[in-house]
Amino acid sequence: MSGLNFQKILSPKTSQKIMNSIFVISGLVTILILIIILGYILIRGLPVVNLGFIFSNPIDSGASGGIFPMIVSSLYVTLIAGIVATPLGVGAAVYLVEFAGESKITKLIRFGAETLASIPSIVYGLFGLAFFVIAVGLGWSIISGGLVLAIMALPTIFQVSEVTISSIPSSYREGSYGLGATKWQTIYRVVLPAAIPGIVTGVILGMTRAISEAAAVMFAVGASLSMPLSIFDPGRPLPLHLYILATEGISLENAFGTAAVLVIIVLALTITTNYLVDRYQRKIMGR
Repeated sequence: MSGLNFQKILSPKTSQKIMNSIFVISGLVTILILIIILGYILIRGLPVVNLGFIFSNPIDSGASGGIFPMIVSSLYVTLIAGIVATPLGVGAAVYLVEFAGESKITKLIRFGAETLASIPSIVYGLFGLAFFVIAVGLGWSIISGGLVLAIMALPTIFQVSEVTISSIPSSYREGSYGLGATKWQTIYRVVLPAAIPGIVTGVILGMTRAISEAAAVMFAVGASLSMPLSIFDPGRPLPLHLYILATEGISLENAFGTAAVLVIIVLALTITTNYLVDRYQRKIMGR
């Protein structure tokens, strides 16, 4: 019995079928979990969602009324996070792949990005309170929350962009240099356009995390129910509003409605961006 090995017990064809079944079951279980979570939220929340709920202001701390100021606050902080984090993350990735090479500095940058990605979101919130709100003097405001979310999204955008840019075939660069292009022209005209689908994926991952965070913005953006008229006004993004409604027992019904709207926004953002990226890929490939 000790002389038997795995190949003698199972034929290659049988082991292939077993592994295929395991992979299929794993995929189905993942999809099933997603459907159950989204289905439960949408079933409980969609009956609450209507035009009045979406476009009206909250009443009685959110026990009634709508969530329009929360939607605006979420869009503000997410937009600020994207504007700040995207050029920094992509720029750092371009530097590491195209200029820096392998050195102690690049290893330190990668270690820093990995560390940032693993820090709990509540720590980012406390940092935002101590630095942006108090030290810099921005106070509880949309811009404070947006800058905190930008720091959170930065490592995701950087890591995905670095992997994408490094995967661009070297023949692309060699062909560009052969035509007389400079280093920057090659990066701007050849490398980055080819890497856009992967970079956009990293931005989506970073922004969907940013728009769904409550703990990170809790200490930085404030919890105002009023409409933010500028980025220096306090606000209350959707995740924070959902957290307050649910934990303080204000209105579980409106909490599910808020969650449904948040899920729909994230799904719409993801689907729309994937569609645009797919169209871009087809265009550059001449399809």
